[in-house]
Amino acid sequence: MNVITYKRVSTEKQGRSGLGMEAQEDYIATAVAAGGWCVVGEYEDVGVSGALAPMERPGLRAALEHCKRTGAKLLVAKVDRLSRSVKDVSTVMEIVPVLVATMPGAENFQIHLFAALAEQERDFIKSRTKAALQALKTRAAGGDTVAQEKVKTWSDNIQKVNASGANRGASVVVRKAKADAFAATVADNILAARARGAETLQAVADYLNGKGIKTRRGGEWTATQVMRIEKRA
Repeated sequence: MNVITYKRVSTEKQGRSGLGMEAQEDYIATAVAAGGWCVVGEYEDVGVSGALAPMERPGLRAALEHCKRTGAKLLVAKVDRLSRSVKDVSTVMEIVPVLVATMPGAENFQIHLFAALAEQERDFIKSRTKAALQALKTRAAGGDTVAQEKVKTWSDNIQKVNASGANRGASVVVRKAKADAFAATVADNILAARARGAETLQAVADYLNGKGIKTRRGGEWTATQVMRIEKRA
């Protein structure tokens, strides 16, 4: 069975912590190996909130379009990587079949159930945060200097988030340019591997690994990574 993977982190700092990219990659790799599935595409969104509608996320939109073109299923590490909204999860499931790495045998009903739990958790977090902030403001208004400092810090952080939103487009462009530049440096080696008779993606990956050439993240090459570089180059 062919699958297309999708990973998401809300902030760039999450990339290597918590349920960051590495953790999601581990969940997905385990499910792929256990199911004997074939990964034909990989997509991700970095610094993108799960509150955004599916088609407003560049990585997810591209993954869904790829699934529709090829008939592959969409594979995510956990349901909340798609969204904490039942509506959004349902929208994605209406477009393409969905698999979840942490429960690979789950049917649509179970996925909907976990989406509902994720949405409820999101609402609880919002309520607790709102109540805590209101209590903090009340203490600050009463002259509590510690509370006043915390309210100021909270306000400053909100301003930083708003400012970073304006810069996000530029950040995406920079990341794309870096990825393109790296692909260009590897393209000649891939062509050399093809010229030496490497007919499959895995054969090219073996050639690159044998030459000691590392991926952009400093790891070993896989067939899927070679495919991504060839498409980008």
